[in-house]
Amino acid sequence: MKIGIVAESLNLPLRTVLTQAAQWGVSGLQLNATGDVAPERLTETGRREFRHRLRSYSLEVSALYCPLRSGFDVPERLTERIDRLKEAMTLSYDLGAKIVVVQAGGVPTDVNSPAGKLMMESLTALGQYGDRIGAILALESGLDSGEKLNEFLNRFDSGSIAVNYDPANMLIHGYDPVGNLLPLKGKIVHTHARDARPSAVSRAASEVALGAGHIDWMLYTATLEAMEYRGYLAVERETSENRLADVEAGVKFLRRFIPPTQS
Repeated sequence: MKIGIVAESLNLPLRTVLTQAAQWGVSGLQLNATGDVAPERLTETGRREFRHRLRSYSLEVSALYCPLRSGFDVPERLTERIDRLKEAMTLSYDLGAKIVVVQAGGVPTDVNSPAGKLMMESLTALGQYGDRIGAILALESGLDSGEKLNEFLNRFDSGSIAVNYDPANMLIHGYDPVGNLLPLKGKIVHTHARDARPSAVSRAASEVALGAGHIDWMLYTATLEAMEYRGYLAVERETSENRLADVEAGVKFLRRFIPPTQS
């Protein structure tokens, strides 16, 4: 397993992010497929130059994240969203990550409903595209149990629809972040290292700094190891006044379970 960071968490210019990541000794970055890393901004030459720049920092792209304003079950401008994701998948392949993370929404209650059919058709098209070019679309976990998500993924005759596992998302939505790993064995291609804990005044969980929550990271990483997961744990911090310090501390925290020689 390897330690990375979600670049967006630092809220810094990309050049500064590269410097920070190199200083912390991580080996991968999840980048947003927007701004300077938008598919339409990076020409073939630009992609080669960006790969060279990453190598100069001993870094690689762990995954691209492609933000969407709506899910696959919303018909308005759906073709545009699918085309956007295909462009991001091509870019991810060109940059070496070959993984695009997306928030696709929850598993449809009825796959034969109009919304369910839209999602099935959209993911089928994206899976077929990924099979052709060698890139994977990783659906972010959290809204469904691992078993339910696994059953949904088994409907697709494609190796290019997989999972980005976020343990904090699982806990926030009431699921055991460790227990729901096993049903997804072989389908997790990228993970976020993010923590959460229930509020003192309610049962609802919310994000906290890595290591300060209720996730058992020793058991979590051991379970991933037992599942033969060999991808990234990308440290992420979404809500904090000092995300830079929290991400740095999170990287140091993960070193307890993933030695530097493995990242």
